[in-house]
Amino acid sequence: MDENKYSFENPEYRHTYWHSCSHIMAQAVKRLWPEVKLAIGPAIAEGWYYDLYAPFAFTPEDLEKIEAEMRKICKEKLKIERFELPRAEALDFMRDEPFKVELIRDLPEGETISFYRQGEFTDLCAGPHLDSTGRVKGNAIKLLACNASYWRGDAKRESLQRIYGIAFPKKDELDAYLQRLEEAKRRDHRKIGRDMQLFMTDELVGRGLPMFLPRGYTVWRELENYIRDKELRLGYQHVMTPCVGTVALYQTSGHWEHYKENMFPAMEVEDEMYVLRPMNCPHHMRIYASRPHSYRDLPLRIGEIAHDFRYEASGTLKGIERGRHFCQNDAHLFVTPEQIKSEVAAVCDLIFNCYKDFGITDYRCVLSLRDPADKHKYHNDDAMWDSAEAALREVLVELGIDFTEEIGEAAFYGPKLDVNVRPAVGAEYTLSTCQLDFCLPAKFDLKYIDRDGSEKTPVVLHRAILGSLDRFMAYLIEETMGNFPVWLAPEQVKILTVTDRANAYAETVRAGLEERGVRVEVDGRNEKIGKKIREATLDKVPYMLVLGDRDVENGTVSVRTRAGEDKGAMSPADFAELICAEIRSRSR
Repeated sequence: MDENKYSFENPEYRHTYWHSCSHIMAQAVKRLWPEVKLAIGPAIAEGWYYDLYAPFAFTPEDLEKIEAEMRKICKEKLKIERFELPRAEALDFMRDEPFKVELIRDLPEGETISFYRQGEFTDLCAGPHLDSTGRVKGNAIKLLACNASYWRGDAKRESLQRIYGIAFPKKDELDAYLQRLEEAKRRDHRKIGRDMQLFMTDELVGRGLPMFLPRGYTVWRELENYIRDKELRLGYQHVMTPCVGTVALYQTSGHWEHYKENMFPAMEVEDEMYVLRPMNCPHHMRIYASRPHSYRDLPLRIGEIAHDFRYEASGTLKGIERGRHFCQNDAHLFVTPEQIKSEVAAVCDLIFNCYKDFGITDYRCVLSLRDPADKHKYHNDDAMWDSAEAALREVLVELGIDFTEEIGEAAFYGPKLDVNVRPAVGAEYTLSTCQLDFCLPAKFDLKYIDRDGSEKTPVVLHRAILGSLDRFMAYLIEETMGNFPVWLAPEQVKILTVTDRANAYAETVRAGLEERGVRVEVDGRNEKIGKKIREATLDKVPYMLVLGDRDVENGTVSVRTRAGEDKGAMSPADFAELICAEIRSRSR
């Protein structure tokens, strides 16, 4: 590899560097425990992992041993060499590695079978790799975790152990990365959600099936009310549809062909096959088809806060950010071709208006296109795709929206605008989307009568503004570290009594606030006021009202914020007006 390519800013070099680290790690494991069998060890977005089959469980102490051996291998500066073997020789060469043998057998006839050798260690691999283990900085390697996995992601196959690692060319770069990981742990919505009693998971209920607790459901309900109210003002009509549908429904839509692996298995009921729905568009298509339509009816905007289910691999599950059950802020807009531009513009306005309300400023827009070479993933109609992609691109250009284009990221039925946010920690991900669809309306034979009396097929915009409410809530938790704005906070006010003598007055204050719609609780326990304040602060309650004898006598409340600001004494009426104004304005 040329020296001028040795830049960690170069994604290809970075991938090669981490891929080589995965081989160094596998070599270290085999030196320490020769009986361990190797599965696969790819580079990933950040670092690498290697799946291993071992007769014991790797411990944190074992990971330290592997790291130490990896540093030795780096110091040995072993030359990394590529070579190829015919299929029969390759199978014999890997005869003691059953997972490698299976991979070789699954390769198409005539495909090159390549290996990489470094010292005594050789691995089946397509490459590329560095030219020497000495290229890797040994003191900038860190093994991060060891999790369970399945061979080829199949729960019915062998149970493996997946060791994750990261490495950088410089030690200070590793240190900075580890600091970011610590910050990510502090912001992890799963920990904050548990500490604040927002949601929970339960193995008996099932993995990837979070349950919202009263405090968390309060936040969820506020988000639902927020987006539904905005949609109602924009002429959306909301519906409620079942969480199941027939397999025939998804065969008609094309999801059964293109999305089946992401769906839960079908259930047979009275000789008919049903499936938990992964998305809502087929149901909304049938609602549209249930009665005749004229061009005067369009645009027709059908919205739903819909419960959906997708079979996500256990290794990808992450609290309420990625689960097997989630609720989409979904809508389908049935429009004429002439209305595409104005309706896409209105969707974009709604997205960016919501982002302004929540203070979301770090995002980018992506025009997601199909991969023309992938005839399995995408509906096979070149003319439809060319028309849809050109139409959406033209609209975005006319609207003056800055965007990049990404091949292979479209929905199977059409191109889409994705709005990807960059969270405080971690990689960016899509929150909002607007998809242009010429495909499903034709599959469901949807029609409207145009001005000239002819039958036409509508175009459908699939759009989600907050995405899934679950993921949006996870995003907010991590951005705010649970310090929700007052209007979203599960508990907006905590009344803290200094002595029992203030308890009756506290109940009067509470009643007055509740009449104004404020979420408030009283802490009248016989505890020191300092402890009560600390606990309310840890619960991230925006306002605390401290009531002592003087407040009872004067009919006041002493106001504190969770940030520690002392706002002094005021009347309960003045405080109610202050907090209600903050709630009404949805101040951040």
